[in-house]
Amino acid sequence: MKTVKQVTKLLVAAALLAGLSYGLAQGTGPALAPASVTPQPAAPTTTVPRALNGGERRALSLPGFGWVAYYSDPRGTGRPLVLTHSVNAAASAYEMKPLWDAYAGTRPVYALEWPGFGSSDRPDVRYTPELMAEALRALVGVIGSDVDVVGLSLGSEFAARAALSEPRIRSLALISPSGLGQPRGNSQEAEDAGRSQQLYDRLNPIGDPLYGVIRSRLSIQYFLSRSFRGPVPENLVDYSYVTSRQPGAKYAPLYFLSGQLFTSDAYRDLYAKLSVPALVLYDQDAFVSFDRLPLFAQQPGAQVVRIPETDGLPQWEKFAETKAALDAFWTR
Repeated sequence: MKTVKQVTKLLVAAALLAGLSYGLAQGTGPALAPASVTPQPAAPTTTVPRALNGGERRALSLPGFGWVAYYSDPRGTGRPLVLTHSVNAAASAYEMKPLWDAYAGTRPVYALEWPGFGSSDRPDVRYTPELMAEALRALVGVIGSDVDVVGLSLGSEFAARAALSEPRIRSLALISPSGLGQPRGNSQEAEDAGRSQQLYDRLNPIGDPLYGVIRSRLSIQYFLSRSFRGPVPENLVDYSYVTSRQPGAKYAPLYFLSGQLFTSDAYRDLYAKLSVPALVLYDQDAFVSFDRLPLFAQQPGAQVVRIPETDGLPQWEKFAETKAALDAFWTR
């Protein structure tokens, strides 16, 4: 039977073959045309099982891309809540299931699935931070009112980017957000942008075998284990495995692996420019660092809450503490 150590060696070998390097980044892409704000039923061709219970799975049309899926449960009262998941080889709205289950029926709740993930279309197109932000802005347009947004990991960068140009995003709660690590110099940013494109060009020809390794059940189990102190929930592994095996599932993750979904200096270009109240929930995280979190905490309207004994997914391991911090933030 394969061990985690053997899987790690296999992943490292695949990464070295492609010259894989995390931490690369690229700046903003060109703005997209305004998205359709007419909600539509989820694309009937989807074979992806539902990630969330209750409500309705729907989709909106994003010009130049295709269908972007979201879950909608408009019951309850108060400002609508929008949940957004992280980005990885098997990302989906299932990552936000504990929060969806907690708030559905008490306040209107929506859960977006980023382009290229979950039940959204997965075409062979260029995936950029701006594409992701435009998807969130389009969903806010569908909802048609002020919203509170929760972001997870790299999804936090997309949420912050959207908030800078969408005034109906009235608050951001960011769970273990990326983009708070050490800054790069301007010359390093330009160099990294060039390298990320070169890396994508090297990854693309071997995308099928590389992604085949990354999406294996043992690999998914291993990477999820780095975000949990205790056992990884089997239902999360099961759903991640299923969603990673859909047609076109490799395309968006290849842009992620090559660094092109990151903003070069997310703190400077995104988080430091926020004018809405923003909360960061954090503790340990194997994939991101928080060197500039003290700077973030000094911004007007910013709050920082540590959820101890967690590794990046506190909504799963410390649900009560996570919900209490969110509720306190939204009611202050």
